[in-house]
Amino acid sequence: MFRPYPLYIGLRYTRAKRRNHFISFISAISMLGIALGVTALITVLSVMNGFEQELRTRILGMAAHMQVMGYAGGLADWRTIAKIADANPDVIGSAPYVEAETMLSLGNRVSGTILRGVLPEVEPAVSDVAKHMKAGQLTDLKPGEYGIVLGSELANMIGAQVGDKITVVSPQASITPVGTLPRLRRFTVVGLFEVGMYEYDRGVALVHVDDAAKLLQLGDRVSGVRLKLADMFNVQAVTQALTETLPAETRVTDWTRQHANFFRAVQTEKRVMFVILALIVAVAAFNIVSTLVMVVTDKQADIAILRTLGATPGSIMMVFIVQGTIIGAIGTLLGMVGGVALALNVETIVPAIEQLFGVHFLSPDVYYISKLPSQLEWTDVTRITGVAFLLSMLATLYPAWRASRTQPAEALRYE
Repeated sequence: MFRPYPLYIGLRYTRAKRRNHFISFISAISMLGIALGVTALITVLSVMNGFEQELRTRILGMAAHMQVMGYAGGLADWRTIAKIADANPDVIGSAPYVEAETMLSLGNRVSGTILRGVLPEVEPAVSDVAKHMKAGQLTDLKPGEYGIVLGSELANMIGAQVGDKITVVSPQASITPVGTLPRLRRFTVVGLFEVGMYEYDRGVALVHVDDAAKLLQLGDRVSGVRLKLADMFNVQAVTQALTETLPAETRVTDWTRQHANFFRAVQTEKRVMFVILALIVAVAAFNIVSTLVMVVTDKQADIAILRTLGATPGSIMMVFIVQGTIIGAIGTLLGMVGGVALALNVETIVPAIEQLFGVHFLSPDVYYISKLPSQLEWTDVTRITGVAFLLSMLATLYPAWRASRTQPAEALRYE
């Protein structure tokens, strides 16, 4: 079978010979360096994707995918708004809410918080807070009984337990014969929740939507309607569709606007980490330069003979480009296999290492996320392997060009 001679010779040079074991050893080290770099890059980005997904899930466990609010004074007929929103096929859940900044006090302890009024029967359609109750149930919030569910950190801050009575101070004031006084209401702690995000566990308290409306003097109005989507990444299209169908006095916002800075920071961190780890791959790839330079020096006589037999400088370049490309391709392939295997099994390997050495990399006493999550994305794998292979090919150009400049007479002078 006919094979182009640059490819054939390049394949022969890649294999070890009796007098160039050291060169073959350097080639193996180059392959191993590229493989380790690609493995590390795939694994780290997969873990970062897992953390991002975990954080997004926890954040959206409390913050709805979308919210429909009124421009002034809240929404008077939230049921009509919810009905219009539910008619959109991308909306899978809706629930009213009342929200305001308040102050909680218990004894001599005081803390500011976001007081959120919810409808316990439909709240699970838009949030996961009912799944993260540490004490009590969300359905323990009954209208008129003035029960309250606190985040675990908030409860620890003010020293509250289930059954305690706490005072909620509303920003709305009441005019009395003795002057303007803040509105106060005693609530009974009926439950505690912990979603795993300090922002919510420390700063949110839940009450029944009717009790919140009475405290804030909203009457039959609510602050807005929260929506859950089948695909949370389709918020732009859903926002545009709902804006066209909802009344003009409403406005629509979504999770990408509410938490834009946070997720933008996560994306920036991923890009920076990609660049940093790609430098490891670059260093390993450019080890190919030293490997090929030594090969070119070792094969001076062979190159001269090929030139005297009619080989062109371009053909000589292709010989060494083939050799370097093979080294890079094998290293990249090994790294891809190792990275994918490691990324898919991080959640099994890390606990095994922790159990073997008796350590905890992410102590549950310190971190809310105590396990290393991993989410492999094939777009990342394709990008990483593409960059590694491209760097490997670029590393072959200078040694191959140097080989093509070999003069037969000079190379064979002392042979």
